[in-house]
Amino acid sequence: MELKSCMKVYQKETHRSKVLDETYEKAAGLAEIAGITRVADITKLDRIGIPVFSCIRPEASEGAISVYNGKGATPLAAKVSAIMEGLERYSGEPLDREFTEGRFPELAGSDDPSVPAVLDPAVLILPEGADPDARIAWVNGFLIDDGSYDPENMDKNDEETCRRKSIGCVDVLIPADAVCHPVPKKYHRLFRSGTNGLASGNTIEEAVYHGLCEVIERDAWSLAEASKSAGKVIEDIDDPDINRLLDLFRNAGVDIILRDITSDIGVPTVAAVSDDIDLKDPALLCLGMGTHSSPKIAALRALTEVAQSRATQIHGAREDTTTADVRKQIGYERTKRLNAMWFDMTEKISFGDIKGCSHDDFLDEICETIQKLKAAGFSTVLFADLTRDDIKVPVVKVIIPGAECAAIDSERKGVRYREAQKRMKKENRPVRRYVPKT
Repeated sequence: MELKSCMKVYQKETHRSKVLDETYEKAAGLAEIAGITRVADITKLDRIGIPVFSCIRPEASEGAISVYNGKGATPLAAKVSAIMEGLERYSGEPLDREFTEGRFPELAGSDDPSVPAVLDPAVLILPEGADPDARIAWVNGFLIDDGSYDPENMDKNDEETCRRKSIGCVDVLIPADAVCHPVPKKYHRLFRSGTNGLASGNTIEEAVYHGLCEVIERDAWSLAEASKSAGKVIEDIDDPDINRLLDLFRNAGVDIILRDITSDIGVPTVAAVSDDIDLKDPALLCLGMGTHSSPKIAALRALTEVAQSRATQIHGAREDTTTADVRKQIGYERTKRLNAMWFDMTEKISFGDIKGCSHDDFLDEICETIQKLKAAGFSTVLFADLTRDDIKVPVVKVIIPGAECAAIDSERKGVRYREAQKRMKKENRPVRRYVPKT
C-alpha cells in the first residue's frame, strides 16, 4: 500500500481533488446501493440561511444512527457533504467485513509469517478497567511510513517524478473498536466505537487527510475542555467568504464568536460558538469545530457546523441529541454559565496571525501533518482502508494513538488531557462567570 501524489483541483470553501459537480454525480449515483433513501434540504427549518442537508439510511446497523447531516457554504457543497457522510457511515459499518480474533500478546508473538505487525491496544487511551490483553476483534490496517518520503528531493515540475512521488504504508492489525462502528456485539469491547477519524474522499489520499484533520480537531477540543481555556477570540477577519457567513448569523439575531483553539500540533483549529439571543434556547447554544491547514477552511467548517447543529436540533430526526436534551433540562442561563469559557472575550488574536500550512498536493498535506504530529510527541499514525467494492468510494478510518477524544467520549482521558488539567490547576486559571445581558 502506498499513498501517492494527489493534486487538488478545487480550493474554494473546501479542498478536493475533483470539482464538486463531479463528486456529486458519482456520490448521488451510489446512494441507493448504500441504503440512502432520502436526501432533504433542511436549510429553511432555521432562519440562518447557511445550507444544511439531511441524509437518511433506515437500514443502518444496530447501534449506529440512521440520519446524517451535511453542511457547506453552498447548497451543492452541503448536499455532497450529506451524501458522502451517508457513504462513510455505510462503509464504516462491519456488515460482511472479516475480523481476526485474538489477544495482543499471542498475535504479537506469533511466528506465523502471515500475521502482520500488531498495534498494542494500550496506546489507544482505554477507559479505566479495560484489559489491553483481552481477546478482541482486529481488522487490517496500515501504518504510514513517512520516513520513505523526502519532499526536499522532489521536483514538482517533473511529471515523471510526480508520478513516482509516494510514501509507503506497513501492514498492521488494529483493534476493531478503533476502526469499525458499530462493532458486532459478539466481540469483547475495549471501548465504545465511534466515527472519530472516519472520512471519505475522491481518493484515498484526500480521505486520509480529512481523517487526520478530524482526529486533530477532537484532540484540540478535548484539551480546551481539560484546561478550561477556549483559546483566543479571532478578530480583524478580512476574508469575504467568512464574513458572509458571520453576517448571516448576526443578521438573524444570533451572536457568533470564532476562537483559535489550535493545539501544540500546529494545524489551525477554529471553534465557532453561537448564542441565539432572541430565543434563548439552551439547545441552540451550539459549538462548531474546524481543523485544516488553511485557517480560512477551518473557520468556514466551524461556522457551517454551527449551522448544521442548529438545523439538527430543529429538525429533531437524529438519534444522538443527548447533550441538547440535558441542556433543555438545566435551562439556558445555567448551560451558559457551565460553558462560560467559550464566551470569554478577554484574549484576542488577529485572523491574519493564525499561521496556515497549506499545500496544493494532498500527499504534501499528509506528510507535513505527520511531521507536526511527531514534533508534538506522536510516534505513530495509522489508517484502515474501509472502501467497499460495491460503491468504490474511498473511505478510511484514521487512528492517532495518544490523541485525545474526551470531548466526545468522557470515559477515555489520556496523558495529554491529564497534563492539560494539571496546567490549569497550576496556573489557577479562573473560569470567568457569564453575566446575563440586561
